[in-house]
Amino acid sequence: MPTLKVTKPALPSQDKRWRIVDAKMRRYGYESHALIEVLHCVQECFGYLDEESLKFVSAALCVPLSKVYGVATFYNFFNLKPQGEHNCVICMGTACYIKGAPQILDAVEKAAGVKAGETTPDGKVSVLTARCFGSCGLAPALIFDGEVSAKADASKCAQKINEWMAK
Repeated sequence: MPTLKVTKPALPSQDKRWRIVDAKMRRYGYESHALIEVLHCVQECFGYLDEESLKFVSAALCVPLSKVYGVATFYNFFNLKPQGEHNCVICMGTACYIKGAPQILDAVEKAAGVKAGETTPDGKVSVLTARCFGSCGLAPALIFDGEVSAKADASKCAQKINEWMAK
């Protein structure tokens, strides 16, 4: 019985970061089970997942583009748009919501001048929300540039955004 030979797609550009992504896929043998790891690698290299990167990963791992897009949009740690220099992620899970997350989100949006899911025009701050961090004992919780802020207060969060905007 003849074997089907699958050809690996060419890298999207000569950008050296694509070689890092390709090395990650090679390490996993271009197997579809590596999808999440490869998407993490792309995001680490480029800062977000754009249409070109999703199509490349789809072709390289022989995974339907719809599945790649589904995974990228399902998990809130993947970004489909360029992010700001600073990120503020507000947990909107039940415990955080009950303990004031909507008021914190409102204060942060006003301080940054953008709505959740957007980045300020100068590229300094991105305001994001998450379904749940799984840290209900810390409610309301936020993540400022990768660091968790527990039992957050709306005015202190707005102050942090104002500090970022002033830099």
